[in-house]
Amino acid sequence: MDTEQKVAIITGASQGIGEALVRGYRDRNFRVVANSRSIRQPSDPDILAVAGDIADPNTAERIVSQAIHRFGRVDTLVNNAGIFVAKPFTEYTDEDYANLLGINLDGFFHVTRRAAKEMLKRGAGHIVQITSSLDEHAVSSVPSALAALTKGGLNAVTKSLAIEYASKGIRVNAVAPGATKTPMHGPETYEFLAKLHPVGRMAEVRDIVDAVLYLEGAAFVTGEILHVDGGQSAGH
Repeated sequence: MDTEQKVAIITGASQGIGEALVRGYRDRNFRVVANSRSIRQPSDPDILAVAGDIADPNTAERIVSQAIHRFGRVDTLVNNAGIFVAKPFTEYTDEDYANLLGINLDGFFHVTRRAAKEMLKRGAGHIVQITSSLDEHAVSSVPSALAALTKGGLNAVTKSLAIEYASKGIRVNAVAPGATKTPMHGPETYEFLAKLHPVGRMAEVRDIVDAVLYLEGAAFVTGEILHVDGGQSAGH
C-alpha cells in the first residue's frame, strides 16, 4: 500500500458541490474517500465510495476506518453533507429539526472527531466545513432559522477547533456560500435567488470548489470563514 499520496474525505459527495469536490481533489492528485447515502463505487481505484447516512456514527466509523485500511492516512476532511430547509420558524416540524441537526451537526461531529484523531497522529491535516452566510446576515424573504442554527454552529466550531489545533499542525476553515446552482435548488427559483446577491447572480459549483481548493493550499490560513456569497455578507 502506497501511503505517500494525500487522502481527502468528502461527505455529501454524490452530486452538486460534493461531486465536483471529488473531481477537484483528484485533479490535485489526492486519493478520495467519497460518502453519501446512495453513492456508487466509480471505476477510479483512487476513489473509495462509502455509502451511508452521515448522521449515523457507524457510517463515520466506516468512512475513516476504510480510509486508513485502503489508503493508510487522512489528510483532509471536507464536511460538505448538509441540508437546507427554509420556512417560517413556527412551521418547522420535529422531523425538520431532527433531520437538520442530524445531518448538519451530528454528521459533522461523528466524522470530524474520528478524522481529527488520525490527523493528530500525523501532526498535520485540514478540516473544511461548507456552511452559510445566513447565520450572520439573515434575509427576511428567506426565513431559515434552523439552517442558521446549524450552519452558524459550524462556523463557530470552525474557529474553536482552529485555535485548539493551531499548535498541532491541523488547520480548520469554512466556506460560507451564497445560493448555489445545485440540485438543492430548482431552476424555477434561480431568478429569485440571484436577486439575493449584490452581484446579481447565484454561485456556480465551481466557485465553491475553487474556494475550498484555495484553502487547501493556504498554509497560513486557519479559523477563516471564507464567504463566497456574491457580496451578501458585505451588505445590501
